[in-house]
Amino acid sequence: MSFAGAVLDRIYPVASKFLGNPVGWVSDRLRGFLWSKQREIAQAVVDHRRVAVKSSHGIGKSFIVAQLAAWWTDVHPVGEAIVVSTAPTNDQVGAILWEEIRAAHRHGELPGEVGLDNRWRIGKVLVGMGRKPADYNPHTFQGIHRRYVLVIIDEACGIPAQLWTAVEAITTNEHCRIVAIGNPDDPSSEFAKVCRPNSGWQVIGVSSFDTPAFTGEPVPAGLLELLPSREWVEDAKRRWGEQSPLYQSKVLGEFPENADDTVVPLSWAEACRNLEQPLPGDGPVELGVDVGAGGDETVIRERRGPAVGRVWRNQSRDPMEVVGLVVQCIHATGATSVKVDVIGWGWGVWGRLVELRTEGTHAAIVHPVNVGEASTDPARWPLLRDQLWWGVGREASEHQAWDLGGLDDDTVAQLTAPKYTLDSKGRVKVEPKAETRKRLGRSPDDADALLLAYYVPPVSVGEGLVEFYEPVSISNF
Repeated sequence: MSFAGAVLDRIYPVASKFLGNPVGWVSDRLRGFLWSKQREIAQAVVDHRRVAVKSSHGIGKSFIVAQLAAWWTDVHPVGEAIVVSTAPTNDQVGAILWEEIRAAHRHGELPGEVGLDNRWRIGKVLVGMGRKPADYNPHTFQGIHRRYVLVIIDEACGIPAQLWTAVEAITTNEHCRIVAIGNPDDPSSEFAKVCRPNSGWQVIGVSSFDTPAFTGEPVPAGLLELLPSREWVEDAKRRWGEQSPLYQSKVLGEFPENADDTVVPLSWAEACRNLEQPLPGDGPVELGVDVGAGGDETVIRERRGPAVGRVWRNQSRDPMEVVGLVVQCIHATGATSVKVDVIGWGWGVWGRLVELRTEGTHAAIVHPVNVGEASTDPARWPLLRDQLWWGVGREASEHQAWDLGGLDDDTVAQLTAPKYTLDSKGRVKVEPKAETRKRLGRSPDDADALLLAYYVPPVSVGEGLVEFYEPVSISNF
């Protein structure tokens, strides 16, 4: 007997006609509209036990699975069905997906109550729950035994393998369904594995180029404004470059390759942007200053302990105007340390900032950083630039030792762009900045300033003498 036919006689008449028709249910019950790819996803959940959706940014991922959660609850018998959702963080569970579910519940005047605890109850019966299991404990899902179980894995790249196994354990009968959806940013994830051919999953890909702005599909004007626009895609292409992992993931909806020669893999950077527990921002406040030259902009980045802070930019070619901006930033942030890239006319910026400190204009220690000089550990890195990118960028990302929650996509694209090789001595050599610029179409000034903000420079004695070097290490954050 079919999925729909097996239970038709057990559903009240109004709901029975929508048991195998979630698209019709959304239209009738919620007076809503699903565009073509959303309709494909909805029907796939009817026809297949396991559905994986890898999608570009902004296509309404959480919206469509919220509609499916509401449909599932409404068309199945109370007490015999349940919706279970999970996501990497509590905010992704409650503030995104379950907020959409609460909205669907209100619009459709559906039975029961959906609380801020991400629980849907009809009377005393629990019919839906969203949770981020503590420490990804697979036992959290134990004890869920219903005939009709729908599991939603949102932001699926961030869900570890043991939870996928736990989800399979509660969806063993033919009436159960799993839908996993997310932006494909981690090619080493379990989500990437289920999206491969012959995985046993029905896989649906959604690119920005599949959306109505590109296909011409007629949709309500209000919906069109929420989906990727041609302008956004062109801007992403210009800012990130078509070869960028960020472009491949967020625009094309495809898993980028975690190339062996990438200094900071996109998956590591994204993990640092989506920490479950934000790292405390009560450490030292420090600034990194990448001084623009040859048409590049000057970028000033703040960090507070391990947490990324604010950013300031300036296009001026006047070094003293840049000095003035740095002084303003010192006063605004209370920074105690400023690291200035002194290549080019950055040397003059550093020198004037040192003078102003002597005059009492500000109290921050100002460190000159010449990334073209030898590293502090020549056995590992030839140059200081190699040391910054590897010893700060890669190692902090790998161990999630810095909190990049406030980092914008453009800086992530820059951070994940550089590649590296090994020299004849087995030392890490990061590609020249010109090569990164060529691939990105712009200079990675934001990323350079970010690394300077986290760099632990030599400790100065007085205003120019070096006493010793502290190694660049994640432990220094």
